[in-house]
Amino acid sequence: MMEEILLTATRRSVIGKQVRALRREGKLPGVIYGHRFDPLAITMDLRDASRSLAGLAPSALVTVAVDGETHLSLVREKQRDKITGILKHVDFLAVSMKEKLRTKVFVSLVGVAPAIKTYNAIQVAGADELEVECLPQDLPERIEVDLSELLEIGSAIYIRDLNVSDKVKILTDPDTMIVLLTAPELEEAAEGEEISAEPEVIEKGKKEEEDF
Repeated sequence: MMEEILLTATRRSVIGKQVRALRREGKLPGVIYGHRFDPLAITMDLRDASRSLAGLAPSALVTVAVDGETHLSLVREKQRDKITGILKHVDFLAVSMKEKLRTKVFVSLVGVAPAIKTYNAIQVAGADELEVECLPQDLPERIEVDLSELLEIGSAIYIRDLNVSDKVKILTDPDTMIVLLTAPELEEAAEGEEISAEPEVIEKGKKEEEDF
């Protein structure tokens, strides 16, 4: 079960450049929009909202309480100050419990692949999230991938191998790799090739400079 996240907000009439004054007062502007939902400009407490939204999964449902009304939403975009990293604006997508939605879900690797212990295999990570379609109440916070079946070098798990509820439809290409185990010598050889190739590039650059 997902942890319930509740944010308290108020309607916002201030727009444009005047929003800067709200930020100086420790307020965080935002907007709620969606299908069959008139955009609603809101203001939240910056400190409380930042704490609640920190590390939030893209599939996490957030209930935004605005002047006595609640709106079930997904966080669609978080704008931050490029220097300080402080939140400047948040977009929420209002969802209906009766309508399917599309969103990203984190992929979580669970356990240790036996081939790592047996053959000293190298684990190569692929996609760490995927897109799904389902009703809000069926939306998983994350999809766990069990690594215990990766017994040999070359073993891999693709999106097509995942077992998910029949209420959840995965939209990402089924041939997308999630995790792959390779032989350690292959990794070392690849690194060696990169290192040996670098002087050649440097020498070529020097020659080109000398020719001018």
